Amino acid sequence: MNVEKDYIKLIFGLKLKQARMNKDLSLFGLAKITDLSKSYLNEIEKGKKYPKTDKIILLADKLEVTYDHLVSLKLDNNLAPIGEILTSGILKEIPLELFGIQEADLIDIIANAPAKVTAFISTIIEIAQHYNLSRESFFLASLRSYQEAHNNYFEELEEKVLLFCKAFHVDVTTNISIEELKAILIEEYGYTIHELVFSEQEEMGDLRSIYVPTSKTLLLSDEIDEGQKAFVLAKEIAYNFMEIKERLYTFSWIKFDNFDQVLNNFYASYFAGALLLPRQKLIDELNLFLAKENPKPQEMVQLMTQFNVSPESFYQRLTNILPKDFNLKNLFFLRLSHKIGADTYQIKKELHITNQQEPHANEMNEHYCRRWVSIKTIEQLLQLGKMHFFDAQVSRYENSSNEYLVFSSATPDPFKKDCLRSISVGILITPSVKKKFKFLEGDVVPRQLVGVTCETCAVKDCQERASEPIHLNQKIRNENTEAIVQQYMTKFS
Repeated sequence: MNVEKDYIKLIFGLKLKQARMNKDLSLFGLAKITDLSKSYLNEIEKGKKYPKTDKIILLADKLEVTYDHLVSLKLDNNLAPIGEILTSGILKEIPLELFGIQEADLIDIIANAPAKVTAFISTIIEIAQHYNLSRESFFLASLRSYQEAHNNYFEELEEKVLLFCKAFHVDVTTNISIEELKAILIEEYGYTIHELVFSEQEEMGDLRSIYVPTSKTLLLSDEIDEGQKAFVLAKEIAYNFMEIKERLYTFSWIKFDNFDQVLNNFYASYFAGALLLPRQKLIDELNLFLAKENPKPQEMVQLMTQFNVSPESFYQRLTNILPKDFNLKNLFFLRLSHKIGADTYQIKKELHITNQQEPHANEMNEHYCRRWVSIKTIEQLLQLGKMHFFDAQVSRYENSSNEYLVFSSATPDPFKKDCLRSISVGILITPSVKKKFKFLEGDVVPRQLVGVTCETCAVKDCQERASEPIHLNQKIRNENTEAIVQQYMTKFS
């Protein structure tokens, strides 16, 4: 078994501490009977030092355990999950440094409270298994946390885009063309670009592009629209300009080999969004829209079409700009997917730059609230047969009374046959938000009481329900039962 030295030391320290505790000995007591210093023994138990053979023989003798027991990497049942974690190398996959955590700090925590950490780790593993949490899901959850911790705004990436524009003499006040993006890749970075019909092979239908590093060849799906094509080209420029080596070669991704690929994919996507939706130009256009007292849906669509991007790229860019430049730090982003003919909707992507967690993805196959504008836009798109349907709504969540102004765009999914999707951004309504959004004062935007899922929703007489509130009813039943139990306990006490 190839186990790193740090983990070998930690496992030895855990076993030593367990043997000492089994003898009801303090560190001081163990030091006294072994003539070893208390500080030295403390360092061993924390996994910072590994004793020489003669010291191990001495410790084994005084603690009345075998030498083989102490040096074995096998842990007792109550510590086994920690051993599995350490020997699996999973700590190397967790992006601890992203959150300012040193691996040594985590090892100290494990060494100081092994039983509690074991219980915690076992719980995490059980939850992961219950919800089929994959390695990729874990990486993506880590990335979301990273984005949310920074309000999804990264100044260094914004500056790199400006440096790129200066170096390549790109006018940041106008849209960069696909021809210019291609020219930069071909002339500056030596790319060859081919457009192919990916859908001729069923397995390739979800892909927008493939990059072949050995020949610097970019294969583009000729079925994607101009906005999606521009985004792919801009991402390739990002990889090259920022000199990113650890990267993915397909878009959309098939799998991640490590967290660096996840993070770098995000960096390249952020760069592409900032290049295609220049910050100052977008700010100016948003200010004009927000100043309107009675904006029309088509005016928001017109605002989007001023940029050569897909609705998803536009909404993603809003999550960068609104928190930073409009001080709107409580918002969410959702991408919903719907198969025509099915009665279910799935959240495929979410981001919460907020201290609230609604709406949120649910892994228990519950039915999302049919009153969400995110679902209504999909229904309207299907009914009207349009290529892009936009709408807005003020949603008040029944369980918290929080109100969100939600913008939503629905389009056909270009990569999945008979599928529709909606992209939405919701902004928590506060007094300061009402001042920024003039149209919130009147009845321009419809208001709707909503829930999260039908199974947990307490909204009365809801005509849009897709399921009875079974989880809510069970909760109420349990609370009523508890109240009656308390009455009996009081009566017979």
